[in-house]
Amino acid sequence: MTPLLELHDLTKAFFGIAAVKGVSLSVHAGETLGLIGQNGAGKSTLMNLVGGVVHADSGQMVFNEKPYSPRKPGDAQRLGIAFIHQELNLFTNLTIAENIFISDFPRGGFPGTFDRARIKQQTRELLQSVGLDIAPDTPVDRISPGERQLVEIARALHQDASLIIFDEPTTSLTARETERLFAIMTQLKAQGKGLIYISHILGDVRRLADRVAVMRDGELVALEAAADFPISRMISLMVGRSIEQLYPSRTSTPGDKVLLDVNDVRAAGIVEDISFQLHKGEVLGLFGLMGSGRSELARMIFGVDRYDSGTIRVEGEPLNTPSPRASIRSKIAFVTENRREEGLLMGIDIANNISLVSLPQFARTLLQIVDQQQMHETASDTATLLQLKSGDIRQQPVKALSGGNQQKVVIAKWLLSRPSVFIMDEPTRGIDVGAKYEIYSIIDRLAGEGSGVLIISSELEELTGMCDRILVMSRGEIVGEFARADFDRERILSAAFREQHQALPENA
Repeated sequence: MTPLLELHDLTKAFFGIAAVKGVSLSVHAGETLGLIGQNGAGKSTLMNLVGGVVHADSGQMVFNEKPYSPRKPGDAQRLGIAFIHQELNLFTNLTIAENIFISDFPRGGFPGTFDRARIKQQTRELLQSVGLDIAPDTPVDRISPGERQLVEIARALHQDASLIIFDEPTTSLTARETERLFAIMTQLKAQGKGLIYISHILGDVRRLADRVAVMRDGELVALEAAADFPISRMISLMVGRSIEQLYPSRTSTPGDKVLLDVNDVRAAGIVEDISFQLHKGEVLGLFGLMGSGRSELARMIFGVDRYDSGTIRVEGEPLNTPSPRASIRSKIAFVTENRREEGLLMGIDIANNISLVSLPQFARTLLQIVDQQQMHETASDTATLLQLKSGDIRQQPVKALSGGNQQKVVIAKWLLSRPSVFIMDEPTRGIDVGAKYEIYSIIDRLAGEGSGVLIISSELEELTGMCDRILVMSRGEIVGEFARADFDRERILSAAFREQHQALPENA
């Protein structure tokens, strides 16, 4: 059978660092190819070559038995290749329908007009196909990250592509939305579409893929049938060594001192009478379904969003006028869920991003002139601590990094501020298994040094592996609290789902 896509000896370098080194592989129609590797292994760069986002330094591609060398993403789209990126590419100021039809609005009966009725109807059908019940004219900035991911998938379906590349498509999805996506992928495969699935969730890769390709340091190190490819071997090939455990042993226990005291915080329609305490040396988990109010609560604590009533105290001192600036002065750090829009300056070099929060500590004169050498040395030390894979951090912009390495830059930025309270919203989203262990080790060290760490995560295994306590949220309220000795997956999930079920009518 002739492959749908063939890659022959592709090579690409950025800033003198080879991201892809002589990679050759193929994808057939009706096949799902799993593509795995650590952050910075070259997976996304390889797919960006296929998608026309970047251009190869050498090598050839063949698509539908014809030489293929896209100069821009539009070339790939016109030929039938859809790319669902790890970081969503939606215009948040436009509606869902406008995003889906951004490149091909149906024309109306008069010159310069669009067929709005047809656009809405087709958008509604596409959204239904991905299980999303939202009005087509809803602005994208009013929907959740998970819903935005489904809109991106609907847009790919609209293109009727013969090859669809999924780059970490489940990172913002709930379990139910993920299952819906997998069902859609199975349908597309049955229709003869070729699929490339990139994910750090190796169980999902093995479940979905026919073959699995493993990349390490820009090279293809394995390409095998998924059915005969155990996860333990995938990990060994990805990281170049075996990993005996997913979570480091905790080296500290919580103390009595309260670092963060949240009391009766309320925001109408979002959170209701939220109260909890975070202690010195404690790792506290916050779990709940999408829409439970987890991220919104974190944003209120840090002062990004307002709340109607309640009090927040840091080491006994009230945050009377909450704001990000006040929170930073109070030694609160916040790793946001959306690193590209809220955590980083994408066009700026890595060193300046790492130093952003801590710039005042490098101002050595009365004129507050920044000591650039010390700033760069400190940023470099922190980058090394986090094993950041990059070129010269003084020159390379953050946008040139892989998603996982971008997340490391966000964490590095806050580590320099030496926080007493560290809030992390989905800290390992889009990060490979090796890098996750590094992040978990940093969390353990923060707690060991006396910080309190609040982790918001959709991965229950992550919370049970790292936390001293877990709070469960549902419909804007805390509905359960579990000490480490009482961690039980079924009980925690039951608490998260209970309020949801009680809100449904009996015949639902």
